[in-house]
This record gives sequence, C-alpha cells and structure tokens, in this order.
Amino acid sequence: MKSKRSPLRVFALGGLGEIGKNMYVVEYMDDIVVIDSGLKFPEEEMLGIDLVIPDVSYLTDNRDRVRGIVLTHGHEDHIGALPFVLKELDVPLYGTKLTLGLAKVKLQEHGLINRVKINEISDASVLQLGQLSVSFFRVNHSIPDAVGIAIDTPEGIIVHTGDFKFDYTPVGDKADLSKMAALGEKGVLCLLSDSTNSERPGHTLSERTVGETIKEVFHKSDGRIIFATFASNVYRLQQVIEAADLYGRKIAVIGRSMENVFRIGAELGYLNIPKGMLIDVNEIDRFSADKVVIVCTGSQGEPMAALTRIATGSHRMVKIYPGDTVIIAAQPIPGNARFVGRTIDLLMRAGAEVVFGSVSGFHVSGHGSQEELKLMLNLIRPKYFIPIHGEYRMLMMHKKLAEETGIPSSNIFILDNGDPVEFLDGIASKAAKLPSGMVLIDGKGVGDIGNIVLRDRRKLSEDGLIVVVVTINKEQWKIVSGPDLVTRGFVYVRESEEMLNEATRLVQQSLQRLTERNVKEWSQLKSKVIDVLEPFFYEKTQRKPMILPVIMEV
Repeated sequence: MKSKRSPLRVFALGGLGEIGKNMYVVEYMDDIVVIDSGLKFPEEEMLGIDLVIPDVSYLTDNRDRVRGIVLTHGHEDHIGALPFVLKELDVPLYGTKLTLGLAKVKLQEHGLINRVKINEISDASVLQLGQLSVSFFRVNHSIPDAVGIAIDTPEGIIVHTGDFKFDYTPVGDKADLSKMAALGEKGVLCLLSDSTNSERPGHTLSERTVGETIKEVFHKSDGRIIFATFASNVYRLQQVIEAADLYGRKIAVIGRSMENVFRIGAELGYLNIPKGMLIDVNEIDRFSADKVVIVCTGSQGEPMAALTRIATGSHRMVKIYPGDTVIIAAQPIPGNARFVGRTIDLLMRAGAEVVFGSVSGFHVSGHGSQEELKLMLNLIRPKYFIPIHGEYRMLMMHKKLAEETGIPSSNIFILDNGDPVEFLDGIASKAAKLPSGMVLIDGKGVGDIGNIVLRDRRKLSEDGLIVVVVTINKEQWKIVSGPDLVTRGFVYVRESEEMLNEATRLVQQSLQRLTERNVKEWSQLKSKVIDVLEPFFYEKTQRKPMILPVIMEV
C-alpha cells in the first residue's frame, strides 16, 4: 500500500560537477532548510564576470517554506553568495561564531546587517526548523568553527559533512568522531560527503606540519618575508604569527579580505596576536628587512590582489627587493594555475626567492584524502550516499570508495545541480529536475549578463569590432555621408586600407540599391550591411568580426 506522506527531497543548487557555489537543500512538506550559500570564481570564457552564484529561483518561488540558511563554515565557496541570496530571501541565518563573523562583514558591505536575523550556533546546538531538527558535529578543516550537519526528518537522518579532513594533531579543536559514530549507530538514511580529494590516495597531512616548515624558513631568512595564503585560513595565519613572535618580526597586513580576517579573528579570539606586533604597511621601511613579515592576499594570482600587484610593481607601498622571500602557501584552484605561474615568474624576475605549493611543505589541503573519506563512510554507515562538492570525476571516484566500504552501487546517486533524490518509506529514487543554474555578477549587475552577452564579449575578444556609419537624407532618401568603417581589434588599418576601401564600396552599392527601391525599414538596411560584410571579411581574413551598423537620418 502506497504511503500518503509527501516524500523527503534532497538536492543541490550548486556544488555538483564544479568546485564552488555550494548550496544544498533538504525539503520535507512545508519545510525547506538550505545548507550553505557559496560562490565560485568565473571561468576564463566568462569575460568580465566578477563572481558566479547559484540560481535560487526555486527558493524564491517557495520563500514561505524556507526556514533558514545553515552554514557549515566561513569559506567563500560556502558563504560568498549570502548578500545576493538574502536580498531575495528574508530568512534566518545560522552559523558558528567565526563563520558568522566573516558573513557579517559581507552583509554590512551590502547594507543587510540590520535586515537579516543572525543566529549563532555551536556544535552542541539543536535547531527545530519546522518538522526538521538540525544538529551539528565538529570537523577539521582549514578554518576554525567548521561543522558537519545532521538533519533529523520524519523519513530519517540526512548527514552533510561540510568540508572536512581527519587531523589527529590539529592546530585547533579536534573533530568529534564519537558524535559521528553515534549518528551511525542511530542509523543514517543518507550521507552527503565532500569529494574534493577523492582522487588523492592515503591521508591528508596535518596542518601542524605547515607550522614547522614556516618556522624553518623564518629561521633561515635574512630578508623580508612576504607570505600569501587564503585570507580565511586562520590556522595558517596563527602559525605565521607564532613564527614571527619567535623570530622577533613585525607583521604588516595587505589586502582588504586579509585585513578583515585579522581584525575579526583577533576580536573573536581565533587569532592570538602579541601586542605591538602588527604595524601599518607605511611603517615597513622603518624596520630592517629581517624584522618584517608582509601577510597578503593573492595566492591564486588574482589580477587585483595584493601579491599580484606587488609582483607587477604596481603596488603603491611594497616593491620586491633582491633577498626577499615570498611564500605562496596555497595550491592553485582549478583554472588558476596559469595566473599563479605568471605571478611566480614576475616575483623571481624581480629577485625574490619564491617557495610555493605542497611540495615545499607550505600547504596541506583542508580536505580529506581517500582513507579519510572511507573513514567518514564507515563512521556514518549510511543507507544511501550522495557524493557532493566536486567535479564529476571526483564524484565518481567517491562513489567507488563508497562501494569499497560496502554501500551498494544502486544506493549511490551521482547527481547534477537541480537533480532531486526523493525518500519515501526508506526507499530512494530520482525525481524530475528542478530549476537550477548560475547567476553571473558583473559589477553591480546581478543576473543581467546571460549567454548572449557572453557570446558577444567572446566574439569581440576573438575577432574584434567594425562599426559602419551611414547618414541618409530622410526627405530625398539618399546617402549623404558615408559609409565610414571604424574598426577596433580587427585589423591594423594602415596595412588594410585596400580591403577596407573595397568593403566601403560594397556597402555603398548595396545601400544605394535599397534606397533606390525606397526600402525604408531600418532592420532591412542594417541586415544588408551585415550580409554584405560578413562573407567578404571572412573570405579575406578568415575572421568574423562583430559588425555594428549605425544609420542616421538628417
């Protein structure tokens, strides 16, 4: 006999088949709980785009049922979309102390701080959001206050790991393995688990190993040290502070996001900074080179970040001098390796010694490798499993690991964003796709840039632009001026005069014929210009510039 209850639904609006933009949804009858609200940085073909966030149209269409957004931790790929999402959804926000501290900065910048109901939780908290009971457990990650989430529903328990690894000698708090095991003992319907390092065998090294490497370089270095890492990697920043204290160095902080993290971390007690250690960047030259550490953003080679501007010589306050040691304590995220490589080349050309990447010992991942992912699966022991947080190949590898731990292949779902899994009476099945996708942020524009605009930008970047200006007498309906061809990014005019003159004659002849036939439709005149010039330029140059006819009446 079929159940009359509505099914429990679990799906992602971001984070599947990609790195970043994490947003997951648990829905039961009249209650929706959202886990995380992240962004991702644009891919190379997204010309001019600043940020990419999830499409939350499903949530806005069901805004009366959304009980809140619950955050796992404070990284950009989990909280970066909050200001944009909370402009559309008037719902409470839940997170741990540091996570909310970082989120509040974003809300303040967007004028939302007094509008959003902000609720601090700990790993001991239990929230009742409609029929859904939400509890938390501590996990290790590269930022303090990271938690996994357990949602107790009438159909069973859904566990979301957040980003995690198992660090047995952590810089901060230890992960709560006993709580994870207790969930497994109780019985978990479905596990959603971080897949980022599913292709990496073995165990991820402890963050504490980075601290030893940092001290070693501080001991050897006689010049200034410039240290670049993710601003949110608070554990690593604390280890830099400890090394600077040990070797009597002052710290100057550069980069808005880094300055925010130092301020918030110190205020909330996550960074222990000795009195007098922090100096303003203007004071750097007052100290000898062996007494200064510059901590900055730019570990991903971002064009406007502090380290990139220092490398290109465009930073107002800091230049590279021979004898400087630059430490890049982060691995390039997918797509950024070229930008990081360019920054390293520039730093080396300027005379700096550059150490970077996991080979140097300055970076360990905040995500668990294969043995840790299997340990999580064995602790939670879910009936069903959904790999999350990763590109498709990572999700598939995580599926294989789950099968090795004994979960049947039929109970593992490899999903795309918007694909829901429904649970009813303990049985899971895929359901019809829900609205999902991405919203592009360009300056102050949110979602006003779509595929057509991106296509035009791509075309402009590849083949350039030709503007054709023609003036027509509206009474006599004759061409009185032009056509004049103006090119940008297409050909070098001085070397292409003959071709451009021929193109001008073709346009003039075509428009002359149309005006003689008394054709007065603007669309026909403009279409004729494009129809004449496109094949002509392609035959001559094998390029397809964007052609923009401008016809004026006098």
